Amino acid sequence: MKSKLSIIVPVLNEEKNIIALTLKIIKVLKKTKFEIIFVDDNSTDQSKKILLSLSKKYKFFNPILRKKNRDLTQSCFDGIKRSKYDNILILDGDLQHDPKYIPKMLKELNNGKDIVIGARKLTSGKNKGLSETRRFVSVLLIFLFKIFDIQTKDPMSGFFLFKKEIYLKNKNRFFGKGFKILADLLINSKSKIKTKDVFIDFNRRYEDESKMNFRILLILIQFYTISLFKKIF
Repeated sequence: MKSKLSIIVPVLNEEKNIIALTLKIIKVLKKTKFEIIFVDDNSTDQSKKILLSLSKKYKFFNPILRKKNRDLTQSCFDGIKRSKYDNILILDGDLQHDPKYIPKMLKELNNGKDIVIGARKLTSGKNKGLSETRRFVSVLLIFLFKIFDIQTKDPMSGFFLFKKEIYLKNKNRFFGKGFKILADLLINSKSKIKTKDVFIDFNRRYEDESKMNFRILLILIQFYTISLFKKIF
């Protein structure tokens, strides 16, 4: 039986990457029944036009055009709510996450895992697609999150595959905003999550600039503080 997969890609001003990413996904998933849900977070470039054009070309292409306050996690949640299949994949729309790893991740999920994580190689110099600043921030946050006993080397990854039931069973428990949905799923799910890391090469950013900024870091700090408070009390 073919695996069935809903692929959710939150995007903001990624007009130069949408088509390239779509073609890469199609190429590697010839043996998988899938849908692609690009969730546009109110882009100001030509992203919406491109998404609507692709939706007319491909039956498996189901974009969402958000007009609400921009938020990556809420974009992902909107995509999950729209999804048709029980296996959910989240990945960024800037081509830093290579779709070639998806078949291997699906295999691990089908072997009884709840979440399979495309884990970045965070040792200095190991991954040319990751700047030293971003690597340092990731390593620092991972160190802080160790208190929650998360079973992964990269809880800050934006490339992961999971069972939809995890969201359905815990949707009222999640922090639900900010930049890193994976940490939210791992920390705030009621039951223990069985995870598996698949180490990936993190590609250089092709077009556009990183969405990481001071506001997002503040939200991450808020998320960490609230999660820590729940754990203690």
